[in-house]
Amino acid sequence: MIERPAPLPVTCAPRLTRTLVLVGLMGAGKTSVGKRLAQLLEVDFTDSDAEIERAAGMTVPEIFARLGEAAFRDGERRVISRLLAERPGVLATGGGAFVEPRTREEIAVHGTSVWLRADLALLWDRVRDRPGRPLLQAPDPRAVLSDLLDRRYPIYASADVVVDSQRGASHEAMARAIVQAVHAWDATQAGRQPTLEAR
Repeated sequence: MIERPAPLPVTCAPRLTRTLVLVGLMGAGKTSVGKRLAQLLEVDFTDSDAEIERAAGMTVPEIFARLGEAAFRDGERRVISRLLAERPGVLATGGGAFVEPRTREEIAVHGTSVWLRADLALLWDRVRDRPGRPLLQAPDPRAVLSDLLDRRYPIYASADVVVDSQRGASHEAMARAIVQAVHAWDATQAGRQPTLEAR
């Protein structure tokens, strides 16, 4: 569901020219930090999983159980492609979205990817008591999370921007760190329109 929270008091918030796509494992803070980032930039926030659920009329766990992961990933790619074609905003994606080559390619062409990187201990602290994580429905969910980290982090590392998720950091501090990191990345992209422009 698209949300438009009240903007935070910011001096001259930059104008977003491409959607900022937050990637990373479950528990990295993509949704919570993404909402604050959208406030900071005065743009819409969208959670791709929520959009997939709305389009399918089922929850993510139901999609996994009834249709399987392959069907979920295909629907996820189509939803993300549609969202990238809309007005630039902040898009939080599910943990496996960026791993899919076609989805990753769509993001590279139409958005700017931001990896919220976090270590295993921090991720586990954030997800261990929360339901609704289909991939963690296993006898040893921490081991599953560790395996996902090992397999996905080399792929996440290809994101345009990397920002470390800090234990105890406020959502606002993380959002501002992302803005600074995107500005720094823009400065290295000669000949390309900056993702964040001065108004």
